[in-house]
Amino acid sequence: MSIPTGRSRRGRDVPALLGDFGHRLPAAAPPPTRSRESDPFTASIGRHGRAGRQAGWCAVPAPLPVYRMTSEQAPGVWPLIAGAGLPPTGAPMGIDFFTGGAFHADPIGWTTDDLVPVTNPNVIVFGEPGQGKSTTVKTLSLRLMPYGYRTLVLGDVKDEYESLCRAVGVTPHQVGHGLAARINPLDFGPLGSDWTRLGRVEAKRRAVLVFSRWLILLRGLVGSQNVAFDPPAETAVGAALSELTGYTTGADRMAEITIPRLWHALAEPSPALVSECRYASRQHFLDDTRPVRDALGALVRGHLAGLFDAPTSIHVDWRAPIQSLSLSRLEGLGDEAVGVALICLNSWGRAMTEIADPDDLRIIIRDECWRQMRLGTDAVKSLDADLRLSRSDGAVQIVVAHKPSDMLTVGDAGSQAVAIAKDLLHLCGTKVLFGQDNKIGDELSGLLGLPAIAEKIVTDWATTARGRALWVVGTHYAKVETILTPSEVPLTYTNDAISGPVHADTRGAA
Repeated sequence: MSIPTGRSRRGRDVPALLGDFGHRLPAAAPPPTRSRESDPFTASIGRHGRAGRQAGWCAVPAPLPVYRMTSEQAPGVWPLIAGAGLPPTGAPMGIDFFTGGAFHADPIGWTTDDLVPVTNPNVIVFGEPGQGKSTTVKTLSLRLMPYGYRTLVLGDVKDEYESLCRAVGVTPHQVGHGLAARINPLDFGPLGSDWTRLGRVEAKRRAVLVFSRWLILLRGLVGSQNVAFDPPAETAVGAALSELTGYTTGADRMAEITIPRLWHALAEPSPALVSECRYASRQHFLDDTRPVRDALGALVRGHLAGLFDAPTSIHVDWRAPIQSLSLSRLEGLGDEAVGVALICLNSWGRAMTEIADPDDLRIIIRDECWRQMRLGTDAVKSLDADLRLSRSDGAVQIVVAHKPSDMLTVGDAGSQAVAIAKDLLHLCGTKVLFGQDNKIGDELSGLLGLPAIAEKIVTDWATTARGRALWVVGTHYAKVETILTPSEVPLTYTNDAISGPVHADTRGAA
């Protein structure tokens, strides 16, 4: 049977059915035609490409160029290629312009991570005033609080941490003439508790720690008066401390002493003290210890009067997120008075933190440390001792200074004080370098060993905006700009006195 014309194998289509009733559908528009010029992929090309000369196809890729250079020259040819950044642990600080990602600061975590080239958690911060170093330090301590870190500011000379303290419900302790607060630098701290319950070995161990800390303090105080703390003087002072506390007589409880009591014991020595120090007579003892006695007397009647000459009268909540000891009332007394106060606070802070739980993580901020270091070699040794013990104490020591050459002003070139001050740089595994003048370039390369590219970052890029700094974490470099949230700006801003009210600019640090 044949199929009728106009019909498909499946029957009549729609246009034919409508045509029986007098309806006609509009003609369909023809499909658009594509030219070969507008569409270069009109035909598939085989794996061997298109035949013909200059056809624009190649069966194999072009050979890559080969260059020969050293690892030092490679960053100059490809300056935008960077290696992997630090692990994203700790406090988020801002943007790492080398990697393009976020930068996290974790000083203790870096120390325990074998992949990060850091051997201690200490941090030293350099930068010209106004570049953002104080703001970054406060931001770091604030953002590490949720991780269990507690901050101790040993000497807030300009009350820069007052806003941060009050924001977390803490009132700073004001130390100054005419104020009720007293700090005893010869405080026992936690080591003096439960003395009657201690065994003989533990009691002797604690006594050694306490006397050692006191001798470091007194050596620094006496040295600040340009008096040598020689072995005879150390023997006399050590014997006087042992007698005053009752350790010589084997007392069950160690008596608390103060620097004025020590000075009086040296001025009115007992026969037992004279005999213990192997002097022929009382007058011989007085003649030989006169320089040390006069140095302590000058401090008791001068810088220490009414400040560090009585038992500690403040109550410190060591479970609070931050504690600050303000020295702003001493600013008008000169650098020497502030330096002496910093030595006393450092010793007292060391006493308060000598016993800590395994999970007790602390940040100890040492601002204006150059004032302490300029008091002499023994004052530098005091700071050096604290930095060396930070790893075992679980504490992050943050030292804030203006420029690396501040470490060289502690004594004459080639002196012991300068040598110890240079070693302090190596006791800080992390160095945060804010913007510096071009004249500081030689210091950066000479004292810190920075290459020319890193030196250029500090003297050029870091000076273009507040909060920009080169973070040197061991041998790792990070080009970081600190980013603040609107709520953090009023807590960390430090230029109120010269710039007026603060604006919530979230980019960069003030």
